[in-house]
Amino acid sequence: MVQIITDSSADLPKDLLEKYNIHVVPLSVQIGGTEYLEGISLAPHEFYQKMFASNELPKTSQPSPADFAELFTELAKNDEDEMLCFTISSGLSGTYQSACLGKELSNTNVTIFDTLGGSLGHGLQILKAVELEEKGWTFEDIIQELEKIRDKMNILILLDTIENVVKGGRLSRFQGSIAKVLNIKVILEGIEGKIEVLEKIRGNKRFFKRAIDIIGERKADFSETVIGITHTGNFQDVEYLKTEIEKRYKPREIIVNYMGATMGTYAGKGGTIVCFY
Repeated sequence: MVQIITDSSADLPKDLLEKYNIHVVPLSVQIGGTEYLEGISLAPHEFYQKMFASNELPKTSQPSPADFAELFTELAKNDEDEMLCFTISSGLSGTYQSACLGKELSNTNVTIFDTLGGSLGHGLQILKAVELEEKGWTFEDIIQELEKIRDKMNILILLDTIENVVKGGRLSRFQGSIAKVLNIKVILEGIEGKIEVLEKIRGNKRFFKRAIDIIGERKADFSETVIGITHTGNFQDVEYLKTEIEKRYKPREIIVNYMGATMGTYAGKGGTIVCFY
């Protein structure tokens, strides 16, 4: 049996975490002078209410090595089990390094897997590992397949506003004001574990239409594809995306969930992430 561990940034729905007995090590987020554990002491919708009302960007922190070590030690008591720990991209967070140090501290035989992704770009890799383990794949073959999937993963980040990018100091307030006046939307993508600008688009309708077109440009056959969509509470946008994707590409399944604090801090109000491989 493979014991699956992840940090909380995978943004998998709670029912799937429980169904597959996936162990979660939470990141923390500080907002309004108070620190919370992602998904435990602060629900996503509560986080967004606080973030949208704040003039300052929330600060997220990776779990400590001791947090990982404690869980690794507990799970290692069953010597027959393999342990596989998935983390958010090492290019976005220090969580991967914390997990590696946690492995050393616990002196356990756990495999730490850098997903080079975030949100469901991370979460879909976990679900694939579960699926392959249920099919009876060996641990070594599962890791090899995950490496292939990681290379194929598409992570599209749709920014309705760049307000949080400005708050984070990545753009000046002047640039942010210009983007707001011109109604400029931004599509980012995950490239080798880091985030880069893909396209800048004016207007809501063109923005979502272009995002849906990009999905179709990345892949021809979606019949066996699971697509993940996470959001910051912009349900109308997500319903439109989901409906159009289903109509045009007919994927096997679409998983929709809130974006957690880790990715949501950067996506901001109206932010959406679409992931598939």
